[in-house]
Amino acid sequence: MKVAIVTDDGRTVSQHFGRAAYYLVVELGGGEAAGELRPRHTRHAAGASHHDHDHDHGHQHGQGHGAGPEAAARHAAMARQIGDCQILVAGGMGRGAVQAMEAAGIKVVLTELSEVSEVLRALAAGELSDRRERMH
Repeated sequence: MKVAIVTDDGRTVSQHFGRAAYYLVVELGGGEAAGELRPRHTRHAAGASHHDHDHDHGHQHGQGHGAGPEAAARHAAMARQIGDCQILVAGGMGRGAVQAMEAAGIKVVLTELSEVSEVLRALAAGELSDRRERMH
């Protein structure tokens, strides 16, 4: 099973999906986990005025930057970058991005864990919980 973890440094889980620099793609199973750091080509520059999540910033009809046709196209491009993965792990992520990943067949897990090594141990043990489950 392949897992993509959003990260800025390969060691910590990014808390902001839309601003993460990389996907750390790890093949799990059969002993040692090997990772590949993939640059996120659709990433916004740090400090840019636009960002890739969808909470309300006062836009018309309550739509944030993560909603609408342009955002849908960006989200689809992000999903294609990790289309070989079954799971995406992030600290935080907007609704539009979650929906795009799930539409592409990628399970999204939002975690409170901050270290990639913790996430990998929890996944291997079948114990990685999605913090969204506690929000309902």
